[in-house]
Amino acid sequence: MVKKVNANEFQNEVASGVSVVDFSAEWCGPCKMLAPVLEEISEELDGKMNFLNVDVDANSDLAVSFGISNIPALVVLKDGEKVDMQVGFQPKESLMKFFEQYV
Repeated sequence: MVKKVNANEFQNEVASGVSVVDFSAEWCGPCKMLAPVLEEISEELDGKMNFLNVDVDANSDLAVSFGISNIPALVVLKDGEKVDMQVGFQPKESLMKFFEQYV
């Protein structure tokens, strides 16, 4: 399950383990295409990675702090520290390969 979080909840959610943060917006077409793919992946990798969604319009300071200038953007965090990032829509197979290195 991809959990929607705001800036107040963010630090607690990413504090330990591996987290994937989907920075997106309601008006973003590619973000809407990516959402069901991430939902499916999050179920397959349940317990191995934490999947979060951050709305860049409602949490612009958080987006800026991670250098988000294009969406959708996926940021991989390990124990709260950014370790990787990918921008744009990717099919499920590509995303699984990207995530496998952090599982």
